[in-house]
Amino acid sequence: MAGRDKATNQMKEWSEAKQAREQLTTGVGAPVGDKLCIETVGPRGPLVMQDFVFQDEMAHFNRERIPERVVHAKGAGAFGYFEVTHDITQYCKAKIFEHVGKRTPMAVRFSTVGGEKGSADTARDPRGFALKFYTEEGNWDLVGNNTPVFFIRDPIFFPNFIHTQKRNPVTNLKDPDMFWDFLTLRPESMHQVSFLFSDRGTPDGFRHMNGYGSHTFKLVNANDDAVYCKFHYKTNQGIKNLTDAQAAELSMNDPDYATRDLYNAIEDGSFPSYTFYIQVMTFEQASTWKWNPFDLTKVWPHADFPLKPFGRIVFNRNPKNYFAEVEQIAFSPAHMVPGIEASPDKMLQGRLYSYSDTHRHRLGSNYLQLPVNSSYRSHVRNYQRDGPQCLDDNQEGAPNYFPNSFQGPDHDHKYLAHTVHYSGDCKRYRTDDDDNSTQVGNFWRKVLTEDGRKHLISNMAGHLKNAQEFIQKRAVANYSKCDPEYGRRLEEALTKHRQENAVDESIFNEKL
Repeated sequence: MAGRDKATNQMKEWSEAKQAREQLTTGVGAPVGDKLCIETVGPRGPLVMQDFVFQDEMAHFNRERIPERVVHAKGAGAFGYFEVTHDITQYCKAKIFEHVGKRTPMAVRFSTVGGEKGSADTARDPRGFALKFYTEEGNWDLVGNNTPVFFIRDPIFFPNFIHTQKRNPVTNLKDPDMFWDFLTLRPESMHQVSFLFSDRGTPDGFRHMNGYGSHTFKLVNANDDAVYCKFHYKTNQGIKNLTDAQAAELSMNDPDYATRDLYNAIEDGSFPSYTFYIQVMTFEQASTWKWNPFDLTKVWPHADFPLKPFGRIVFNRNPKNYFAEVEQIAFSPAHMVPGIEASPDKMLQGRLYSYSDTHRHRLGSNYLQLPVNSSYRSHVRNYQRDGPQCLDDNQEGAPNYFPNSFQGPDHDHKYLAHTVHYSGDCKRYRTDDDDNSTQVGNFWRKVLTEDGRKHLISNMAGHLKNAQEFIQKRAVANYSKCDPEYGRRLEEALTKHRQENAVDESIFNEKL
């Protein structure tokens, strides 16, 4: 069986590690005497209701698929540790950062965003890069992507944006008109769309891409002094991307390419690692900066806010079971620990609610008790009780109401969040007129190489050509505002596609 990789040999290696077969049981642990046939009245008679072996298996089988995630449905996971390499206690009091050399166990889930569970790993799509740190103060989730920006800055658009990336409700097909109509009507998307259609839109697996917390967060130190920050986690394997042709080829021949690559690298001992950085912005800088520091469609330029290294991440264990440890793992930006808090970032504020809510739908109200989600390094004591699939001791005889006089858990003011003052009218503030083009132009001129610009235009025009022409023209007008050359080259590529299509139609008509 030469040439078989670790992923292909998983069953063989598991079998060789076992000493002997174990006794088969039902779900309640009772031994099974015969698993090769159901119990019937005579050899040709009907099934009898008392056959619990059959009922136990079939009833579970009917329920073994939980709803897939609405977004980030296709993914892979791993486990490892975070290690502090540089002191940042001047900015943050979280115990996870308390001294250089400290290690904290953690998990990761990589994913594509728009595709269904069976879609290809190599699709042109942002990649989810979600981290869960199992700290002594509870679990901290940093739910990021492989891009530092996003398509929108106001969460009210998120459900509609995702609908345009999914399937047409009539045809059940991906629809280029839906895709490009929304994006061109919301020009704040141009920064992320430029990332998406650049080479970065098809990373070579999960090991060769960076990760970003993307949002602006707040760090608070032991003196209750606060700063704003952004998190970056940069690959130590080097950035590698696939061409459009390579990604398409892999989507046909190995749609699970990135999942396989991650699994085999860890099994072979080539543990993926990443260097962790923060950018820091003071409150004073935030109040006077030329852009809104809480705008998820913007980056903080490194020249103004340099990257500060503070740790490294290493993934050295594959999941023991995919469903238990990857399908059921549940991340939420609301899962923070003392010293790490939310900023006024509108998209972050919207996600604080939506993530936990969707997990309660997918996994049940006690999803935090699942082993992969449990904060096993801290002692959970609260006044939440019962609910479906209660997996722990339900806090035994402790009081289930607060306040109480019977030694129930109590709060402590030392864990109060940092106080910040806001003022303004409570109303809906539109952000349509914010600067949507300057940073996109900088990305085009300063970040991309000439080859990168060629690839971006080719990839974008190759997709945009399928949308109606009035949408194409709107796109050209939008990107021309970012840089005239960007718009001109996009228009030239689209014109070329239209001319080629006209020739093809002419040849087809002549044959008729």
